[in-house]
Amino acid sequence: MKIRYIIYTLLAIGLAYLVYYRISENKKIAAEGNGAKGGGGAGGKNGKGGKGGPPLAVEGVVVQTAKFDNDLEITGSIEPNESVVLRGEVSGLVTGIYFKEGSNVSKGALLVKINDRDIQAQLKDALTKEKLSATNENRAKQLLAKGAISQEEYDTSLADLQSLKAQTQLIRAQLAKTSILAPFSGKVGLRSISVGEYLTPSTTIANLVSTNPVKITFSIPEKYAGQINQNANIDFHIDGSHQTFKAKIFALEPGINQATRTLQIKALAPNADGKLLPGSFAKVKLALATINDAILIPSEAIIPVLNGKTVYISKNGLAQQVKVEAGNRTAESVQITSGLNVGDTVLTTGAMALKPKSPVKVKLVKAKS
Repeated sequence: MKIRYIIYTLLAIGLAYLVYYRISENKKIAAEGNGAKGGGGAGGKNGKGGKGGPPLAVEGVVVQTAKFDNDLEITGSIEPNESVVLRGEVSGLVTGIYFKEGSNVSKGALLVKINDRDIQAQLKDALTKEKLSATNENRAKQLLAKGAISQEEYDTSLADLQSLKAQTQLIRAQLAKTSILAPFSGKVGLRSISVGEYLTPSTTIANLVSTNPVKITFSIPEKYAGQINQNANIDFHIDGSHQTFKAKIFALEPGINQATRTLQIKALAPNADGKLLPGSFAKVKLALATINDAILIPSEAIIPVLNGKTVYISKNGLAQQVKVEAGNRTAESVQITSGLNVGDTVLTTGAMALKPKSPVKVKLVKAKS
């Protein structure tokens, strides 16, 4: 019986201690809450929206306007000014190759010769018949003048002569097709035929390209289409070189590509030293209109969200989340087209720890230009 009383007494003492401890802790929490309400400091008026802790130390910049060179950076490709796959028009054995692989050739230069002995024979026969027909036509003309033959007989001899002349021209055209000439001046590539090979119109001989100048082909989003002028200058770079190359726009596609919503543009760049190889990528920098009163903020201040972009600003010592619309960007800055005003303090650090109406202590820093 005594042991049972002792156990009951210990349980009662323990329960009383727990009740006392709980009441004491509640009083402490209430006292801390009242202290935060009265001395919010950087928390603004009465510390509204704060969570009772000290303000978060962050960095920020004051929004100002500045001159912004609105440059658009896109990727393009380098293409030859002219390019063709050399092929023959007639079939026959290759009797001569008159170019060196990788060499420059002039317009009209003979590149490949196809066996033409059968066509030469046809031409001789046609010329002989034409000569005889011309003699007959001349004789008939004299006889007609003397009234010895009718006009119909003369017309027949004249028609025969004209027909033979047309056949001769046709054979000469066939003969010309046995000589494959360079259609323009340029550099001929690696050949895929040899002397003695039977050539057909589907056989590839080599590639011929003209690479001075070269074409720079690139596309821009349709929203910038109205800011592009023909004859405008562009700068571009290529991989493996720190040199800045120049080009001039010479052609714009007359319409927007419906699949990509872009406008295709071509520019010409001089390439006398041959550094620009067709097929290479080009990093194009296109200068658009200069904005004199643009709002620029550091790119690290931008917070992507589900339906756009936001930034935090400091207002009355509290963090406030603002939705913004961004324009072009540079390596360090982003142009803001709406959502911010001159004089706003944009927070550039602490974005992961910030919540709306959190108390903040802002250290102003100089915005990077």
